[in-house]
Amino acid sequence: MVNKATILKNKIIENKTIEIMGAHNGLSAKMVEKHGFDGIWASGFEISASYGKPDANILTMSEFVHAAKQITEASSLPVIADCDTGFGDLNNVNRMINEYEQIGVAGVCIEDKVFPKTNSYIPGRQKLENIDLFCEKLYAAQNAKKNPDFMVIARTEALIAGQGIDEALKRAHAYIKCGADMILIHSKQETPDEIFDFCKLWNSSAPIAVVPTSYPTVTIKDLERNNINMVIYANQGLRAAIQAVDNTLRQLKQSRCLESIIPQLTSMKEIFELQGMNEMISLESKIKDEVSSIRLTMK
Repeated sequence: MVNKATILKNKIIENKTIEIMGAHNGLSAKMVEKHGFDGIWASGFEISASYGKPDANILTMSEFVHAAKQITEASSLPVIADCDTGFGDLNNVNRMINEYEQIGVAGVCIEDKVFPKTNSYIPGRQKLENIDLFCEKLYAAQNAKKNPDFMVIARTEALIAGQGIDEALKRAHAYIKCGADMILIHSKQETPDEIFDFCKLWNSSAPIAVVPTSYPTVTIKDLERNNINMVIYANQGLRAAIQAVDNTLRQLKQSRCLESIIPQLTSMKEIFELQGMNEMISLESKIKDEVSSIRLTMK
C-alpha cells in the first residue's frame, strides 16, 4: 500500500499547484476530504483556537500530536502538520519527527521564528531565529525521519518580519542545503507581489508553498504561472464555522424557538454520513449475517 507521505510527494512533483485545506479535528478533516482537496493542513492556528487558546506556542507538542492523530485517522488524505517553531531545539525536533511519523502524518512544517512565536498577523513580536540554529533543526529533522518521502517543510517568516526578499532568499537557500524538502514563503501583504518577486528570483528546484490568507484574490492560475507547487488555505474552514455558529446562536437566543434556525442546520442524516454511522451499521449487519450463517452450518 502506498503511504500518505509518498502520495503527497507524488502530488507535489506533478505540474500543477496542489490545494491543501486547514483542519483542526476529525470532523473538519472529513469535510476537507468530502470536497476533493489534495491534502490537509493540521493548522496550528485552528488547533489552538479549538482549545480556546492563542496561537502563541501555548499548547504542548502532545496536544498538537493528539489533534493531528485525529485528523490523520479520519481521512485518507495526506496530512501536513503545522509544528510552529519545532517545540524547542534540535533535540525536540528529533522527537517531534518520530512522534508525527508514528501517527501517519505525511510531513511537518516548522518556521524560523524564536520560541515562543506569535501568529504572523499580530503586529510586532515577529523575531526571527538565528539561521544557523534553524538549520540545525532542519538537519536534525531530515536525519530523524525514517521514510525518505516524509516531507520537512521550512517556513521562512523573513517577509512577515519586514526583512525583505534578499533575507528571505538567503534563508530559504540555506534551509534547502541543510535538510528542508520544501520552502513555505509567507507574506501578510494584501497582494501577492512580493511572493511572486521571491519566486522569480528562486533559482532552486526545491518546491514552494504559499498561504494566501492576506491576498485572497490570487487564483490557482496565478500561482501556477509563478511556479508555486502548493497553496495552503490555512484557516478559512474554522473562520466560516465560527461565523455560522455565532449567527445561529444569536438568532436562537433572540427567537427562543428552534424552528427559526432550521434552515441553517445540517441534517442529522448528513452528520451520520460524515461520522461513519451508516458504515458502522452496515458492518454490524454483515458480521451478524455471517455469524448466523456459520451457526446454521453447525446445527
